[in-house]
Amino acid sequence: MRDRSSKSSYHTVDVVLVTAMGNELAILFTRSTSDRERWSLPWKAAQGAETLDATATRIAQDVLGEPPTWIEQISAFADGKRHPGNADISVAFVGLVPHETASPRPGNTWFPVGDLPPLSPRQRSMVEGSMRIIQARLDQAPIAFRLLPPTFTLGELQQLYELLLSKRLHKASFRRALQAAWLVEPTDEWRSEGRGRPAQLYRYAPKKRRRSHRGVRFDLLHP
Repeated sequence: MRDRSSKSSYHTVDVVLVTAMGNELAILFTRSTSDRERWSLPWKAAQGAETLDATATRIAQDVLGEPPTWIEQISAFADGKRHPGNADISVAFVGLVPHETASPRPGNTWFPVGDLPPLSPRQRSMVEGSMRIIQARLDQAPIAFRLLPPTFTLGELQQLYELLLSKRLHKASFRRALQAAWLVEPTDEWRSEGRGRPAQLYRYAPKKRRRSHRGVRFDLLHP
């Protein structure tokens, strides 16, 4: 643990890794060296010769065994709130991991978003900020597709959007929105889902259009 009396500035890079597990989102935590929390978000001290993005990717790869499918900087936190490493400044990133590859290395564990372990105040703010960023970026970046395998059913895609938005979506409106945005294309593969007819598999394949990009908007159906 760093001596707070040190005059040198101490910066960290912290990573919020998110996956979908069943009907809920989960965040990856590593065993903490802090005396006050058993778990913490993965973090390391920033190194001068390495960019922040490279550091964040390295941290994620260290705990996952591979880089996340999407990673983006959230913000810098210099709010005076406690950090597990007593850092003066922390730069937080959020990364997405498909459930099929979400097998962290020993000492790291996924916790459901609704049942997180006690966190330092600064890292708690990072988690909350990550959730806001994910929802805000849903109609601007292919976030949902980064949590899915290469091929998926439209039902699986809708379920994931509902999970990320914490709202139900009208099935017909959802599929019209996908068609209007030219985000997916069908494959020649089908998958059986329960007793009904097999569902066709799709893949993320956005088409270039002459018109300017329009964000995907869905008509929401509240439960």
